[in-house]
Order: sequence, then C-alpha cells, then structure tokens
Amino acid sequence: MDTTDMPQGDSKAIVTNQTGIHDNLESIVNKHLAHPSQKPFQEHTLAAFEEVNAKVSAHKGPIILDSCCGVGQSTRLIAKQHPDALVIGVDKSAHRINRNVDEVAAEDGKLVENYMLVRADLNDFYRLVVQHQWQVLKHYILYPNPWPKSKHIRRRWHGSAVFPEIIQIGQTIILRSNWRLYLEEFQFAAKLTSLHGNIIEVEDGEPLTPFEAKYKASGQTCWQLSFQR
Repeated sequence: MDTTDMPQGDSKAIVTNQTGIHDNLESIVNKHLAHPSQKPFQEHTLAAFEEVNAKVSAHKGPIILDSCCGVGQSTRLIAKQHPDALVIGVDKSAHRINRNVDEVAAEDGKLVENYMLVRADLNDFYRLVVQHQWQVLKHYILYPNPWPKSKHIRRRWHGSAVFPEIIQIGQTIILRSNWRLYLEEFQFAAKLTSLHGNIIEVEDGEPLTPFEAKYKASGQTCWQLSFQR
C-alpha cells in the first residue's frame, strides 16, 4: 500500500463481507502445508536476494526482517531500536523503496545505518530465506494489505501459498493491523502448525509506519499479533 499524498486523520474503517474467520481458511492452509509452492523464482528477486544474502552472511549480529516495509520508515526505526542488528526491509514497489524519507538519528546523533531496503517479491524472497536458513531474530509484518473481501482470502498472507515459509522465519514474529480479523485469521492459521500467538492493542508511542500514524489519528485501534518460539 502506498502512502503518497495520504492525508492524516481521515482513514476509513475496513469494510468486509465476512462475519468471522473465513470458512475456507483451514482447508486452504492445510493444502499449502501439504503442497509447498514450486513456482519459479523471478529473476529480479533472485538478484536482490543474492546481494542481501552476502551481507547477511558477513554480519556477526542479529538479523531482523521487515516485510512489506513500504517507504522504510519502520525499517529505520527498528534499526534504531536494535543497533547491533542488520535490519532488512523488503517491499515489491520500487517507487516506495526509493521515496525520500527522513533519516533516523541514533541517541548519539549519528544517522542510523544498520539497515538496507530491498525491492523484491516476498512470495519468492520468503522461500529463499528459508532455503538459505537465515537465523532471523525478529520478523515484522506491519499493516499488510488486508484484502477484506471474502473472495480475496488467498491474497492475505495466511491464505497464500507462501504461508508455510512465513511462519518459519523469526524467533519472534510480529504483525500489526487495524483490522483485528486479519490477525485473528493469521493466528488461526498459525495454530494449525502448533504455533500459538497473542493479540494485544498497540500501545501509545512513536508510530512505526505512516499507516499506523494515520490510523491512530483517525481514532482507529491498532492491533499486534506476536509469536515467540
């Protein structure tokens, strides 16, 4: 989702034709768990991953993945919070990745530099991360496109073919959304793999993403789902 020219404080609540967890979610997830994706990798993602993988291999500290990072505000802030980590922000949009966003300063006044932003298709990138056995400390998925129409269930991450890889990445997995049902569905899907998570309200503090700032300014509640291995 793009944040270009998005005014603050006028975000509409998500409208869906679902009344609860999607009726077909369990069968969809079980199918994907039983039949891993065999889709060929896209060349631009292979090239991007090769560059990132070299830096991951050379890094001596923790690795943090910030999926769907958009303009990278969250990536910068997470990097500030974890100065010893290499934080990798991934988004499919070159326009978002390349937008000018204010840099973040550390406590000593120096610019935060322990991060990188990568344009890649996460459907491929996730599988490559698992194949190369990255040891990811934290995996963030912040405000993913909710795809609220029932017919679009397979476009949500927990309904996608790459869900089995997603839940393998990270000692801690953290999702945020202003649509609680999205997190309830992800929680339900993860439970099918014996991974249990908790949903809480996002506490007041510096918003991690422009969307989080917008939702809060509109009076909407933001929710967080987290898993600990």
